[in-house]
Amino acid sequence: MSTPLHILKTQFGFDSFRSHQEAIIEAVLAGRDAFVLMPTGGGKSLCYQIPALLLPNVTVVISPLIALMKDQVDALRVAGVAAEYLNSSLSPEEQDRVLASLVRRKTKLLYIAPERLFGASSLVPFLQEVGVSLFAVDEAHCISAWGHDFRPEYRFLSDLKKFFSATPTVALTATADDLTSQDIVERLALHSPLFFKSSFDRPNIHYTIEPKAKSFERLIRYLATRRNDSGIVYTLSRKSADSVARRLTEAGFSALSYHAGLDASVRDKHQGRFLRDETKIIVATIAFGMGINKSNVRFVVHMDLPKNIESYYQETGRAGRDGLQSEALLFYSPADVQKLARFALVDGNEEQSVVMLRKLKQLADLCEANVCRRHLILRYFGEVFPESCDACDVCLSERTTFDGTLIAQKLLSAVFRLHERFGLGYTIDVLRGSKSEKIRPEHRAIKTFGAGTDTSREAWFRYAKDLIALGFLKQVGEPYPTLSLTEKSAAVLRGETRVMLTASVEVKKEVEVVIPAHEATLLDQLKALRTDYAQKENVPPYIIFSDATLLELATFLPSDISELARISGFGEVKTRRYGKAFLSVVATYCREHGLSSKMSEKISVRSRRKIR
Repeated sequence: MSTPLHILKTQFGFDSFRSHQEAIIEAVLAGRDAFVLMPTGGGKSLCYQIPALLLPNVTVVISPLIALMKDQVDALRVAGVAAEYLNSSLSPEEQDRVLASLVRRKTKLLYIAPERLFGASSLVPFLQEVGVSLFAVDEAHCISAWGHDFRPEYRFLSDLKKFFSATPTVALTATADDLTSQDIVERLALHSPLFFKSSFDRPNIHYTIEPKAKSFERLIRYLATRRNDSGIVYTLSRKSADSVARRLTEAGFSALSYHAGLDASVRDKHQGRFLRDETKIIVATIAFGMGINKSNVRFVVHMDLPKNIESYYQETGRAGRDGLQSEALLFYSPADVQKLARFALVDGNEEQSVVMLRKLKQLADLCEANVCRRHLILRYFGEVFPESCDACDVCLSERTTFDGTLIAQKLLSAVFRLHERFGLGYTIDVLRGSKSEKIRPEHRAIKTFGAGTDTSREAWFRYAKDLIALGFLKQVGEPYPTLSLTEKSAAVLRGETRVMLTASVEVKKEVEVVIPAHEATLLDQLKALRTDYAQKENVPPYIIFSDATLLELATFLPSDISELARISGFGEVKTRRYGKAFLSVVATYCREHGLSSKMSEKISVRSRRKIR
């Protein structure tokens, strides 16, 4: 009898499960509903794809985009899995073929959009007749108005349990805070679901946030050293996407734009060229990228500010899905915050407006803080992380700090004497002894009024942001947050805790790119062979093999089929289909350069199987 671990190895080419994958699969096979919160590249798809191969009837995957469905189905077919998708891109004859395969029980996974399931030509009666073993709701945050990418059509799924009450449902997303997570569970009416939450940390992504001034010139310098890498550049508007793509092309880069204003055929063409590595850079609005499995995206650049940390995390997470080192660069301007604040106001829904504004402010705080970016991102998602990661611009910068305890005491004391009822701007005005009429008469009499006249207003804002990021101060309430003390404040006020604040930031150190010692020429040859297969099979190269798999080949130089089977990504199907050809390229290279297999140098199975 086949087991999840056996399928993991033989079908997908991995030797061991990652965090929570095995427990999720066991829960689903036991008929339990589940909510899965797992970062992009963390292996969510395997959590329903493996059960699908063990369950008797079809597994239906709810997916938001046609391109995403095709991408995942192509990858499954290359791995030897019977998968289909059903959407408007298929002709009536092709749709009939897909439905016939379901009747004959030939299909194990069916990808559809929510409106196809419950729309005018509802599939519900048909699926009830053929039988469904499992529903997987991918990108489940789309059902929540609190999420960063709400899609009205996902609300159809609220009726799922009415028609399939006994069928287990697994909801999966890479980004959701507590409010969004609870909303997803309630709207899908999941029955006593098991919750699985993996770490949000993406250790292979290096985060950088820079001032937006002269951002295009900075972008050109950034891309000049990455001409062979694949990347995404995000903009806020369609006009900007077209403009940046045009200017990059004029500067000699391989770039195309992607946004909802383009004709569908043009969008498909541009996306296809990017997925097939025929175009290196795609310049896009947020219309691009959700769920796209392109594993060799090496960088994501934001020319404009996203609308919240979930969006930022989701979009930067499209880099480095193969586990290799990648980068996220964001150009920040307070003007973007003001622009997005207007967009966040929802007519007739004050509660939603308040939540959206709060999330925007949290992203602005992340951009303005002088503490570890990764620490703040993970703290946002409720995860504890050290205050230094050595893989973001803050941690890699030469920063000059000073003893800011007295400054902290002045600000915290002002907050205390104002009874924690006023915002940051007002509190700073009190500290600086403002003569403005908005300052209440009674506040001119408190001890801290005018105690900070020797410090500029801009500096006070920076120091306040530092104190908030360090946990000595917090902002509470919506839509106009007030300053409040924290558990750590009292020790500062009593002089028991020393507070170090940032005085200046020096030129950043270059991030150290860690790449295993490998044969670079061989790696290029293996990529060329992969491209040949991809063109013949009309799929993107990364669907054949990821860059991480080819890097292992070029590092450890397997000499036969048994050694090849120890390379991540070589399951039985891919070994039969591609094994001899890739081994031949490795063998020829080793013979010409006097090299032999290094498979004995592989440290452990666990260290080899990092990314699904």
